[in-house]
Amino acid sequence: MERIVLAYSGGLDTSVAIPWLAERYGAEIIAVTLDLGQGKELEEVRDRALATGAVRAHVLDVREEFARDYILRALKADAIYEDRYPMATALGRPLIAQKLVEIADIEQATAIAHGSTGKGNDQVRLDVTARALNPKIRVIVPARDWGMTRPQEIEYARARGVPVPATIESPYSTDSNLWGRSIECGVLEDPWTEPPEDIYTLTRSPADCPDEPAYVEISFERGVPIAINGVAMPLVDLIASLGTIAGAHGVGRVDMVENRLVGIKSREIYEAPAAVVLHAAHKELQKLVTTKDMDRLCRDMSLKYADIVYNGLWFTPTREAIDAFTDKVQERVTGVIRMKLFKGDSHIVGRKSPFALYEHALATYDAGDLFDHTAAVGFIKIWGLPVEIAAQKAPKAAPRQSPAVSVGGVKA
Repeated sequence: MERIVLAYSGGLDTSVAIPWLAERYGAEIIAVTLDLGQGKELEEVRDRALATGAVRAHVLDVREEFARDYILRALKADAIYEDRYPMATALGRPLIAQKLVEIADIEQATAIAHGSTGKGNDQVRLDVTARALNPKIRVIVPARDWGMTRPQEIEYARARGVPVPATIESPYSTDSNLWGRSIECGVLEDPWTEPPEDIYTLTRSPADCPDEPAYVEISFERGVPIAINGVAMPLVDLIASLGTIAGAHGVGRVDMVENRLVGIKSREIYEAPAAVVLHAAHKELQKLVTTKDMDRLCRDMSLKYADIVYNGLWFTPTREAIDAFTDKVQERVTGVIRMKLFKGDSHIVGRKSPFALYEHALATYDAGDLFDHTAAVGFIKIWGLPVEIAAQKAPKAAPRQSPAVSVGGVKA
């Protein structure tokens, strides 16, 4: 009998997918649920998968792997899609696909399946990643194939005795993990409509934030955040702790219209308090310790890296090559960034590093100034020489002809 490994979230779509796949393909369904830090009780999800008809259900805690091998790489590369989105969902998808392929091999399954829709980005990310890891694997996407509406899905489930999750449905579609949370659909599909306050769960409304700011000092070693306010902690704990602090001060909300990979624009709301603060801190520290040309090259690479992640191209030689470049740059990215969090805003108010290229004696206008002001004359002469020569050699403009003047109806 054929076996299919299904990425199982416990929601309606993947719960219906278990009997649908079993009936359509005459297959045994093996459910896989990953703990990416979404905060759900995953043992309940496992029990639901078995009750729904899965022959086995695997629950894997991959939070450390997610933080170390995915989040941290994107953070080092300063990869933020379209300057706003820290890509929490996008970063999780290659790890999900990787585990599906690995378990399919263990279970001797011939196919994997997931619950993506036919016009989202995730179908591309999961399908392409799976095929990059195992070109022979078959990928099945039930919600893209079955053509059922949501009421039809519920009826399909009830007719087969499948326990239907929460009958009181939220109008929003959400996804969350350790790095952040996405919210879409409902009234959010109107880009003119202000997001209602009840969609947020990780960040406090700025109006309800404390009246006193919070200051956080984030320590980095070779690009890796290692401590908050001098307290060292593992990366997973650091992200969670910083998310709590920043979220309490309303930091981390993103409201944007982004360009989806499938060719449409979509209004998206994100909550990513830890990601927003860490990206800002890392970018500032890296700028402090790199030369101007290196900083600009890093910015070019960050744009490319964000596109790679967003477009589902994680397991590619290009991403590996940029990682090698990024790791070389991180050799100098050690130091501390001090940030002020206040009513939804975060600002960098201090920075220091043993490798800082900022020299007070060269920058100061006070006593102790070591900058050679006399050297500026020659520098300006050489710098401006091309401009001066171009001006000297410029073609002369053709003389302007005066317009004809009519006097008494006769042109002069």
